[in-house]
Amino acid sequence: MLNIYIDADGCAVKDEIYKVAARYSLKVLVVANKPLITPRDTNVQMQVVSGGFDAADDWIAENITKGDILVTSDLLLADRCIKRQARVLGPKGKELDEENIGAALAARELASHLRQLGNTKTGPAPMAKNDRSQFLSKLDQIIQSVRRGA
Repeated sequence: MLNIYIDADGCAVKDEIYKVAARYSLKVLVVANKPLITPRDTNVQMQVVSGGFDAADDWIAENITKGDILVTSDLLLADRCIKRQARVLGPKGKELDEENIGAALAARELASHLRQLGNTKTGPAPMAKNDRSQFLSKLDQIIQSVRRGA
C-alpha cells in the first residue's frame, strides 16, 4: 500500500501533503523527534522517535517500502530510501531518484566544503509560491505513477 512519509522537522509543505493525501485517501506518517500538530484524520499518524541525531531518519529508512513516497530535503536520507525503491520528493517539487541523487550528494559535499572555507552564502533559497505549486503538481504525478505501477 502506498504511504507518504514526511521527514517532518522543518518540512515546509506538510499542509499541502495532508490535503493531497486526503484527496487520495492515503496514509501519512509524520516522523519527528518531538510531537507536532497534525490534522485529526485517521490516515495521519504522528511517529515520535527518540534517540540520537538521526533517529527519525533511521526510523523512516527502516520502515519505508517500495512504492512509498518520502518528502524530505535531507539528501542522505533520500539516498537511503531510494535504495529501498521508494519515491523521494523534495519540498520544492524536485524528485530525487537513482539518476540524480549522486549529483545532488556531490553538490551537497561541495557546498559543505565551501562553508568550511568561509563561504556562508551556500544553502537553499527560501520557499516561493511557485515552489509550492511545483511540489503539489509533482506529488500528484508521483502518486498517479505509483498507483499505475510505473
